[in-house]
Amino acid sequence: MRQRLTRFGFLFLILLIGSAVAPAQTLEEKLKEIDEYAARARDDWKVPGFAMAIVKDDKVVWAKGYGVREMNKLETVDANTVFAIASNSKAFTAAALAILVDEGKVKWDDPVTKYLPWFQLSDPYVTRELTIRDLLSHRSGLATFGGDLLWYNTTYDRAEILRRIRYLKPTSSFRSAYGYQNIMFLAAGEVVAAVTGQTWDQFLQARVFTPLGMKHTSTSIKVFQPGGNVATPHNELDGRLRVVRYSNSDGSGGAAAINSSVSDLAQWMRLQLGRGKYDGKQIFSPAVSRQMWTPHTIIPLSEASEKFNPTRHFRAYGLGWSLSDYHGRKIVEHGGALDGMLSQTGLMPEENLGVVVLTNSETALPSLMMNKVLDVFLGVPRRDWSAEILERTKQGKIAVEAAAKKIEDARVQGTKPSLATSAYAGAYGGDLYGEAKVTEENGRLVLRLTPAPNFVGDLEHWQYDTFRVKWRDSVNYPFPRGFVTFVLNAQGQIAEMKIDVPNPDFDFKELELKRTAAVAGK
Repeated sequence: MRQRLTRFGFLFLILLIGSAVAPAQTLEEKLKEIDEYAARARDDWKVPGFAMAIVKDDKVVWAKGYGVREMNKLETVDANTVFAIASNSKAFTAAALAILVDEGKVKWDDPVTKYLPWFQLSDPYVTRELTIRDLLSHRSGLATFGGDLLWYNTTYDRAEILRRIRYLKPTSSFRSAYGYQNIMFLAAGEVVAAVTGQTWDQFLQARVFTPLGMKHTSTSIKVFQPGGNVATPHNELDGRLRVVRYSNSDGSGGAAAINSSVSDLAQWMRLQLGRGKYDGKQIFSPAVSRQMWTPHTIIPLSEASEKFNPTRHFRAYGLGWSLSDYHGRKIVEHGGALDGMLSQTGLMPEENLGVVVLTNSETALPSLMMNKVLDVFLGVPRRDWSAEILERTKQGKIAVEAAAKKIEDARVQGTKPSLATSAYAGAYGGDLYGEAKVTEENGRLVLRLTPAPNFVGDLEHWQYDTFRVKWRDSVNYPFPRGFVTFVLNAQGQIAEMKIDVPNPDFDFKELELKRTAAVAGK
């Protein structure tokens, strides 16, 4: 009798569990759910336009555009609309070197100086020991985004950017910590050029873009044609969405220079999920694919991150790819961000699933849509990612406003500059970045960064010898409140200028700007 009750209880439990599980969705039902959610999320985040593609079992099952290429205009986004993919370029650079590894032309652990003998970091030991693997895994010892002002909107070419990196100081010891580094990927692209005799751009075109039929993909905005199917970037400044010009990121090379469409990137995902095989042709081997998808540098998980996404237990960086887990599956992913455009690529190899989202604004939509697609195809309980992240974003803005008010409240009222306005005009500079000039125009000071002609800011006195910098519209990035402080020497003369513009992406504090000459006027 007891055995019969046990069996009955077991069968009842199975029936109970079965009744709680939703019926499996067909592919059409999954795509319908994703499509409807995408449309709502676009409205939630007020995104002018975006595009998304999904690959499943080596087939492109979804490729669609939403919204418009530019706000207040009629041209719509479709699967072939071109966007900047920014740091999603890094996986292409890793793949280029993987092809060369397969061909025996380089090894992952070759020193960088074997191919770029002039390459130099501030530490001779690191210069000697730095390998190609190190370039691709963010463990050089340099800070996250360190040195990015060298390529952002400057006139420096790739060689000059790399020459100047020797003056950038590390923030951790070599190979001891994760520091997300764009310039190391720029260097990796230049290794490709040194080995092949082709530019990084030419090599990718010949060995990746053309074989995959990626006809909408390029490495420079200079190829854009008037009236072409190209999205326009947008970002928010002072609470207002605005159109910004396309940033010329050619100087970033292997770190962030690629522009593409979701139709093209769907083919790229097929190649990646195929472990280097595309339509029967082996572009790179499974062995190098495994290297790119193997953790090389651990990325710490914060307590807040663990709470928000409890099914994620680790984060790491491979070679050109971020790695983590999600509901028991390995995730291979990367994001990208440039002025007015954010993007996200996500691969779930065990499900033979890939998703890419490209947007023409700066919101969390790419990552939340990736999560939505993964949830739907895994069949896990749904989360309203859009609503949750919107609330987190709202709270973040409140915190930023509170911090700004704290700075405002701490301002010392009634102070004056130590010197006459004209005394602050002059040239300032250092080995890392180069020159900056302050001129007096109509009785007011104006700051110009010589290597980046678009960087022009008006200086308004804040307190003592500190001025608030208000960047002009020529600057795409929506910088928050920033300050310029002039440092006087013992003789009461200006010796140095320090720029502090707190933001998530660019570190002005690392620029050394010593006074080099006085300038009477503009």
